[in-house]
Amino acid sequence: MNFVARTWPGVAGATLLAVAASFVAQAADPACPGGKVKYYRNPMGTPDTSPVPRKDSMNMDYIAVCEDGAGDGPGTVKISLDKVQRLGVRSEEVRERALSRSVRAFAALQFDERRQVVVAPKFSGWIEKLAVNATGDAVAQGQTLFEVYSPELNVLQQEWILAGRSGYASEKLRNFDYPEAELEKLRRGERPRTIAIPSPVGGTVIEKMAVEGARFRAGETLFRIVDTSNMWVIAEVYEQDLAFVRIGATARVSVNAWPEQAFEGRVTFIYPGMGKESRTARLRIEVANPDGRLRADMAATAEIETPLDGSRVAVPESAVIDSGRRQVVLIERGEGHYEPRPVRLGARVPGWVQVLEGVQPGERVVTQATFLIDAESNIRAALAAFGSGEAK
Repeated sequence: MNFVARTWPGVAGATLLAVAASFVAQAADPACPGGKVKYYRNPMGTPDTSPVPRKDSMNMDYIAVCEDGAGDGPGTVKISLDKVQRLGVRSEEVRERALSRSVRAFAALQFDERRQVVVAPKFSGWIEKLAVNATGDAVAQGQTLFEVYSPELNVLQQEWILAGRSGYASEKLRNFDYPEAELEKLRRGERPRTIAIPSPVGGTVIEKMAVEGARFRAGETLFRIVDTSNMWVIAEVYEQDLAFVRIGATARVSVNAWPEQAFEGRVTFIYPGMGKESRTARLRIEVANPDGRLRADMAATAEIETPLDGSRVAVPESAVIDSGRRQVVLIERGEGHYEPRPVRLGARVPGWVQVLEGVQPGERVVTQATFLIDAESNIRAALAAFGSGEAK
């Protein structure tokens, strides 16, 4: 299809409007095959009409409006069926759909704060032997960490024996977290000089302050151990995406070390603050880490999938023509009739756009047409002239 550009001296944007109007005039069928001409309308979209063919002040033909298109909306374009096939026009029925929004965010890994413990004895003493002597060592629950000599505990052991192994003396030892395995030795009649302190949990040693031969005081932290079977992913989500994130939403986490593997997780908490400079909110995503591949401070990318509540009227993304000022879809009216209709859009998800106003379920919208691609800039200008009062 050829376009003839005309200029309007002194009128901004006249060339584009003239090209668009020429496109609309050529796309319509002024002969109205199978029906009579109802009237002729101005090609620029102004409200004036004519009962007979005529030209406007720019020497462009008025467009015929056929009687069989009396029910069509303003600006409806009629294209012959053979031309519809040549242009590759495709349409799809408007339906209510279950939509989900995907939010992508940068993130970093942290240890699960609820799975960290410290080993800080409630008594004083000396570390006589270290069984775990390096940061990063993996330990099992109940595994011996170190052996200590404590005069304080030795006195309690003697009290326990002299008291005839009474419940009161046993309670005093338990208040000091006296290990059950060591208490069993006392029951067998043994009097150990040193006692073995076990790990309260299984995990990885991330801090070790204990040194063999060193003296420690009651309450002093000697080890920090964390269970790494579950990790936190702290994601930074932009303010405009925050409305599409829900607690419980599914998240897929990827890290640079293993880009081919996605780690599944869920959003468990949305922090109440907002970054003043970054305008981002922090989310906590919990991810299982049974093989220990995820490590603290790794950089990550989180993709959060959140279903929107209920069903929404939606059209394919390709059906929407966005002129900047407004958005329009082409409604298929049958027999080659296409009506441009303004719409008000809502949420955008991959492949689909929610329509708040403008179309109803059951109507058909154009989703693919060669002429919309080849003449994209021209069709946008033409759409601006479809509604009366919008042409300048």
